[in-house]
Parts: sequence; C-alpha cells; structure tokens
Amino acid sequence: MKLAIIPARGGSKRIPRKNIKPFCGKPMIAWSIEAALESGCFDRVVVSTDDAEIAEVARQQGAEVPFMRPAEFSDDHTGTIPVIRHAIETMNSQGRLVEQACCLYATAPFIRAEDLRQGLDILQGSDVDYAFSVTSYAFPIQRALRLTREGRVEMFNPEHFTTRSQDLEEAYHDAGQFYWGRADAWLQGKMIFSPTSLPVMLPRHRVQDIDTPEDWVRAEWLFKAMQAQLG
Repeated sequence: MKLAIIPARGGSKRIPRKNIKPFCGKPMIAWSIEAALESGCFDRVVVSTDDAEIAEVARQQGAEVPFMRPAEFSDDHTGTIPVIRHAIETMNSQGRLVEQACCLYATAPFIRAEDLRQGLDILQGSDVDYAFSVTSYAFPIQRALRLTREGRVEMFNPEHFTTRSQDLEEAYHDAGQFYWGRADAWLQGKMIFSPTSLPVMLPRHRVQDIDTPEDWVRAEWLFKAMQAQLG
C-alpha cells in the first residue's frame, strides 16, 4: 500500500504544542492531513505521535493513529528516517505491506495535494529511492558571508566577490514539507539527500520553516495573503 506518515511528537519547545496550535483557523496538523487526503495518493494517512492530545486532534481531522510512538523515537535527537522506519515496520506487522511511504511534516501548511501527486509520479516514473520537495535559495550561496570571532565580515568564497550573480550556479535546499520514498529505502536507512533522489520543485513563496515564534507570524502572513489571492 501507499502510506502517508505524519510525524508529530508532543515535545516541541520553541513553539509549545506547535503541531496542534491554531494556524489560520485550524490546528496546524490539519493542513497536512487535508492535503494528504485530498491528493488521493494514499491507502492510509497515519499520524506517528507520542502524545494523546495530538492523536485525538489527528483523528478528528480524518487521520488514523493506529499506534503510539515509543519514547525512544520521540526525543529531540531522533531523526526523520528512524521515525518513518518504525512506522513502516509497525504497519507491516499489522497486515498489509507498505510499498511506498511519504513522510509529510505536520508543520507544512503550504503543502498542496498536487505537490504530493507530482512527487508520487516522479517516484513511480523513475528508479530512484526518494522524491522530495525542494526550492531555490533567494540569494547566491557563493556570495554568503560569515562573522569572525572579532565580529568582522568575511566571505565563504572570496573568489566570487566580483562574479556577477547571474553567472553563479543556482543552489537549492530542502523545502521541509514531504519526502516520498520506497519502503525498502526507508527500512534500509538510505540517505535522502543523494544522487538516488529526485526533486519536486516548489516556488519560494510556498516554503517557510516554522521553528520560532517569528517564523510562525511570517507564515501566517504569507498563508493569509495566498488564501486571499485564491479566494
């Protein structure tokens, strides 16, 4: 089966209860659940959580919570791959085998159903292990600056001081929204950011990390502006 897995642990610190905090009129996690259900890609949409309140909100929004995530996969240092691997192994043990799984973050309100469908098409139409959301950097990374211990400025790549921006190679980064993967890739712990992955390109205006209160405010501004334009 094709499985959507939404990781949503209860211990967020910088934004307490981030996964179910109201965002533009709905619990944050609701936007990811809705996109997954609307996409029509999945046989099941499950939430992996260690938190009873998050589990209840997830069920109210239409997702399943067929298991609770153990404590060893719920601390600040647990990576995405072990969490997804645990979910796949647990679902496999309950009956139907997972063929493809998509990790969809709970704090991805800008995700759209068509993005998930595009990711599945890319994965199924190739021999890669993963297809995941990426976007381009707004500025050339070759002209990035660092601050020294003395508080002064220096370039990471001073050889590009006089290079025109349009002559520099464009760079991309993980959009932090979703990762489609073959079940065996997740189970084997294969690296996502590698030549065995393909990108699902997203425009920069639909990509926003939400890790701090400032991020949250900016994300709501962007989201409301997008909704007003669509409406």
